[in-house]
Amino acid sequence: MKNKFRILKILITVIIFGFLLSFSLKRFNNKSMEKVSVNLVKTKHPVYFIDEKDIKEIVKKSNPERRIGDINIPELEKKLNKLPAVDSANVFLNLNGNLHLDIKQRVPAFRLNKNGNDFYVDGKGTEFPISKNYSFPCMLVTGDVEKSEYIKLAELVDKIDRDEFSKKYFIGISKEKENYNLLTSQGNYKVEIGDLENINLKVKGFKTFVEKHLVYQEPEKYTKISVKYDNQIVTTLNPYCKANDSMMNLGSKELAKAPSAANLAKKEAAKPVLKPETKPKEKPKVSVLKPKTEVKTTAKKETYKPKTATSKPAAKPKAKVKIE
Repeated sequence: MKNKFRILKILITVIIFGFLLSFSLKRFNNKSMEKVSVNLVKTKHPVYFIDEKDIKEIVKKSNPERRIGDINIPELEKKLNKLPAVDSANVFLNLNGNLHLDIKQRVPAFRLNKNGNDFYVDGKGTEFPISKNYSFPCMLVTGDVEKSEYIKLAELVDKIDRDEFSKKYFIGISKEKENYNLLTSQGNYKVEIGDLENINLKVKGFKTFVEKHLVYQEPEKYTKISVKYDNQIVTTLNPYCKANDSMMNLGSKELAKAPSAANLAKKEAAKPVLKPETKPKEKPKVSVLKPKTEVKTTAKKETYKPKTATSKPAAKPKAKVKIE
């Protein structure tokens, strides 16, 4: 009997609690939003592609009457996440009727100019358009860069930004065919690195070249410094730099001394070509003729001897007959 009474008591309590809860929810849903709080999550590099006004305008359009019961939180999160400059969005409602929105914006790794179009690329390799109201200071990359190279290129830019030496020298990146070039702030030269592999070793090689050689030269002396080869640095002189006049003249003199390909071809063409059929025949003719004369003379002798041998024989003497 006591157990039945306890069960009945529990059921009545649950029913009353459910009725009060439904009444409270109904009253809460009919209540208008007290406040909309937008929290733009801070990142390592501050960005301002969107602001609180933009977010609140989206919330207002999704719920113009500001009624709490009309707020569709999952749908609102989808709309915010579809914004190009938004990396992630989290929306929740507290018991006081205040709507909270945590917005994390995308941070550009570099700005890419490809086929005449300008857009940003973040560290995850995601493209998003530039803003008319705000421009983020980042590395400019030009050329036909493949999407599969975005992440490695973002890592390269990050390494340049974290290194004081690289950050001082490199101001841009360009891709020409399959080779990447680092554009420098000093001089008119570019640093050719080839592909995006072994970046640390290539940058270290350029740093060594600068510290041991380039600091003692004029910045305009070179047009290109290539570090894409293993264990060697190849430089291209600037023909318009006065400091290179003596070296260019010396190089031209050495080239003048060296036989050119055209001259070698002319010499080869001037050489007489002896064909097998035009070679003079020397002694074979004489050696052939001599046997012929010898054969003729011997033939005559041989034919002469038979004639003498076959001449008429002398008449035999007649036998003498005695008559007795």
